[in-house]
Amino acid sequence: MIKFRKLLLAVTTLVFVFSCTTENPNEADPGKSANLKTLGSSAGDLLTDSKFTSMNIEIVYVDGNRPTDESISSFKNFLTKRTYKPDGIDINLRSVASSGKAPFDIEEIAEIERNERTAYNVGDEIAIWIYFADGNNEKDTNEKFVLGSAFRNTSMVIYEKTIKDFANRTGAPSRAIIEASTLNHEFGHLFGLVNLGIEMVSEHEYTDGDGKGAHCTTQGCLMNASIEFGSGVVDLVNGTGVPELDQLCIDDLQFAGGK
Repeated sequence: MIKFRKLLLAVTTLVFVFSCTTENPNEADPGKSANLKTLGSSAGDLLTDSKFTSMNIEIVYVDGNRPTDESISSFKNFLTKRTYKPDGIDINLRSVASSGKAPFDIEEIAEIERNERTAYNVGDEIAIWIYFADGNNEKDTNEKFVLGSAFRNTSMVIYEKTIKDFANRTGAPSRAIIEASTLNHEFGHLFGLVNLGIEMVSEHEYTDGDGKGAHCTTQGCLMNASIEFGSGVVDLVNGTGVPELDQLCIDDLQFAGGK
């Protein structure tokens, strides 16, 4: 999952703290089981065309919480740049009513997925489900905010209300930049980064004080646990403001069959 540490906006130094969860809510459904596995276990299927030649991404958002067109475009570019899917990557968005369950724990998100997900693997097409929630994570505090969580091999949640609230703060990044950074980072975990389903070509896994890893040691990398942006505005990365993968993470993806 992605977290923002509390900011001193008077100084306007922005710090993104990226993290993920490997929680895998138990769910037994033979017809859907291929999409309900452990986080990172479908990395090769997502990266290569050996089994799946196309990708179908179902984005379900609560009314009033649709992601920006800019972030979706950036997200698709990120996927196209790193995967072999000769038959294309389709991103389909639809709105749903609020569950009324906020703040959420991961089991509640899993329940929403059971009720709302319609896209599952079919033939040579792999399916991803992304939920843009209308509330926050139950673990949020005054100092840390969870922005998103990849919690299964083809599932993730984005806490859109939290993103919008943060983007409205003085000196914060734009909503589109935060959305794209969150989407790309969490999909990096679906790709198996870091050491979460694909092997590391060289050692670059960061582990925090709680023993949680799955992040990159390189400062500025999309998969780093902490990315610091400049005073008042985001230090632009390649003109977009959205962090890029460093070469160590790219090496891992390429070793696993990606681009």
